Amino acid sequence: MSAPVVRATVRAVTKRKLLPTRAALTLTPSAVNKIKQLLQNKPGYIGLKVGVRTRGCNGLSYTLEYTKEKAQADEEVLQDGVRVLIEKKAQLTLLGTEMDYVENKLSSEFIFNNPNIKGTCGCGESFNI
Repeated sequence: MSAPVVRATVRAVTKRKLLPTRAALTLTPSAVNKIKQLLQNKPGYIGLKVGVRTRGCNGLSYTLEYTKEKAQADEEVLQDGVRVLIEKKAQLTLLGTEMDYVENKLSSEFIFNNPNIKGTCGCGESFNI
């Protein structure tokens, strides 16, 4: 396992109609650009792997790691030349989710706009389904 790439924040999306998509996860142009930038200096890695783990005050949190290979059970999302793999444990959790990258004066982070989330903690680091 590699070290985590960057911080990720969770946002529950309310009153949002789910649109049918071909991919379990969609990436915003900002997220695509950041992933390309992160992988530019990592020639042995094929993409990022998104997972979930039990953590925080609300139950689950996302993990982001560089990956060198696709596991058999991983879901693969290819978008605009970027490859994101989703671990088996996270696949149902991420259905219909949009992955964004936001940079401001205080932070820079990937944000998961997930319509499946029932609640989040106050700091936005963990969520429950």
